[in-house]
Amino acid sequence: MKEILIKNANVVSPADGINGKYDILIKNGRIENIGENLSTDGEVVEASGFYAIPGLVDMHVHLRDPGQTQKEDIITGCRAAAAGGVTSLLAMPNTNPTVDNAATVKYVLDKAKQADANVYVAASITKGLKSEEPTDLDELKKAGAIALSDDGRPVVNTKFLSDAMQRTPKLKMSVVAHCEDLYLADGGKINEGKVSKKLGVKGIPRAAEDCGTAREIALAAALNVPIHICHVSTETSVELVRDAKRRGVKVTAETAPHYFSLTEEELLKRDADYRMNPPLRTAEDVRAIISGLCDGTLDAVATDHAPHTVEEKADFEKAPNGSIGMETSLAVAVTYLVKTGLLSFEEIVRKMSTNPAKILGINAGTLSKGAPADIALVDLDEEWTVDVEKLHGKSKNTPFKGKKLCGKVKKTFLGGKLVFEDN
Repeated sequence: MKEILIKNANVVSPADGINGKYDILIKNGRIENIGENLSTDGEVVEASGFYAIPGLVDMHVHLRDPGQTQKEDIITGCRAAAAGGVTSLLAMPNTNPTVDNAATVKYVLDKAKQADANVYVAASITKGLKSEEPTDLDELKKAGAIALSDDGRPVVNTKFLSDAMQRTPKLKMSVVAHCEDLYLADGGKINEGKVSKKLGVKGIPRAAEDCGTAREIALAAALNVPIHICHVSTETSVELVRDAKRRGVKVTAETAPHYFSLTEEELLKRDADYRMNPPLRTAEDVRAIISGLCDGTLDAVATDHAPHTVEEKADFEKAPNGSIGMETSLAVAVTYLVKTGLLSFEEIVRKMSTNPAKILGINAGTLSKGAPADIALVDLDEEWTVDVEKLHGKSKNTPFKGKKLCGKVKKTFLGGKLVFEDN
């Protein structure tokens, strides 16, 4: 593999304490050196005016493969990832069949060898996500899964969740928890409140998420083991995580771009692309999410990328939950957090690359010497409008369609190979 020299980039890598103008030399797919006035006989990529960051690590993605490839597949999903600067992602297990056995783990990992991002597998805690029978954790670990979750659903049987949480530290796996009380959610479609009443649509109370969050934190505290809380969307859940961290509980948490940028008011359009689970909440919840990001309560930003077909999303009330997000996540963070002065770009990189890699225990999120050359080049000032026809995945269900965002990924390298270039 030829050498590549990225010249004159504003390099931001929190894991390495780097934030300045440097060159990056790539050799044999890895970072050979970062410094000033480097030279090469190989290819030179002029990056003046661009930021070079470690590729994003999206720790919450639904690739729909196997079994629902009309929505997305591993190849197209990773193409979308590359276009958003994402070079590593954690694929959730709610496929068909469920990722609850070694053969399905192997299928995902084998297919991912040809993809434009590193795919890591979250296998399920219970068979078929039914909370009736636990999976064989040793088998799943041996097959290559690095995390466990029943995401798409909570683990209803607390004993199965507790057993998995106690096993995973020795297995060197992470439990990433979808926190929801299904009895309280009771088939609701959007946030319970003034918008649900105005539309006459059954709502999901915030307590459904908050009770789930409290249960997972209580288990982590009682067992003295780690837990990662997925897609935090409510003010109370932020407070629960904040309090747990204060008490020394081994808890980490993520939110998603739509939870710090959009409110339930979007649902007045009766457009199912704005329906996801957890649902969009109130302005007060948005402020709490932003506060949690600013003070470190929320460690990571992940997308919960959830593709669905246009046909599935056509009926506002009958449509499945979920929205896509990998191509817009960085730009939404830059637009709503960096350009507003709430967080530095370095802190965004920390929450979208460094921290997720650390939580998952994977070799990513760094530009240290010898690390894989997974790099995104970003123009922080370029404004662009989200055109669903120009997105790179199969599905178009983005809540940011038509919105003007700031910050554009220009090139993405995976192991030193150019996998995306913005034309």
